[in-house]
Amino acid sequence: MWVECSDGNSYRGVFNSALWTLSQSDNKLFYTRHGSKKGFQCDKALSNYFRLDVSLKENLKSWAGTDSHFKTTYDKIGAVRILNQDVVENLFSFICSSNNNITRISGMVDKLCRLFGEYICTVEGQDYYDFPKIEKLSSSELENILRKEGFGYRAGYIVKSAKKLLSLGEDWLLGLKKENGATYEHARESLMSLPGIGPKVADCICLMSLGHLESIPVDTHIFQVACSNYTPHLSKQKTVTPKIHQEVSSHLRELWGPLAGWAQAIVFCVKINSTSSKTSKKRPISKAEKKKSVKTKVGRKNSSD
Repeated sequence: MWVECSDGNSYRGVFNSALWTLSQSDNKLFYTRHGSKKGFQCDKALSNYFRLDVSLKENLKSWAGTDSHFKTTYDKIGAVRILNQDVVENLFSFICSSNNNITRISGMVDKLCRLFGEYICTVEGQDYYDFPKIEKLSSSELENILRKEGFGYRAGYIVKSAKKLLSLGEDWLLGLKKENGATYEHARESLMSLPGIGPKVADCICLMSLGHLESIPVDTHIFQVACSNYTPHLSKQKTVTPKIHQEVSSHLRELWGPLAGWAQAIVFCVKINSTSSKTSKKRPISKAEKKKSVKTKVGRKNSSD
């Protein structure tokens, strides 16, 4: 979770077992790293996290050229980047998202870190923690603790999925990455074998952590957009069944191509912004954060170990 700093110009969050403070000019990303070990390759980590090796200019042009609705959508929000998140953190965060809202999801993830994650550092009076390891989440006592903390039925899913991941071995999740040869279909089906993970959550994990950028999560917002602009014959359907999810995602994948999930993120952000009230100044950054420029270079502001 990324939170806007008091200066109004930078954001602070944890990834790669360190705390980062980020700010941006028109074409550079500046950072301060807190609490990480020396020798860490910061520029490489940031480039990978924000997928800075992907230039969106040609893709945006292509999507707008084949889809008039996308062109109108893009004009409202500009470029969006899909974060390349740690797969373990992303998986359990999305288990928390079941029948939930962004505020409660953020609170649950924060509790997981504070209760079971390793301490990183303290900045401006705020303690920061890493996301807990799978071993911690598999503890038999953890389910009762989480239920008392307000996780509800999600507590059981967290513990059961953690235990199953341990039994499968630490390389199982990494083996689902595109860069390691896994197909999108195999990764998606494999994820759905874990407790608490259905089609939408599996697609979110594939898109944001496993490199399968053709993955299209279909939630209520994307379904509404699809019914209005792409699949009007589904407009009388009230719920997104697995069959409807597959039909909508397949249609959009054919329309938008191999980076369809990225195009979906832009449409999703516009839909969210149009249906939600103004966020407070201290707000969490969305998984796909709006960026001022699609071309960004990493620049070191300073770092602390």
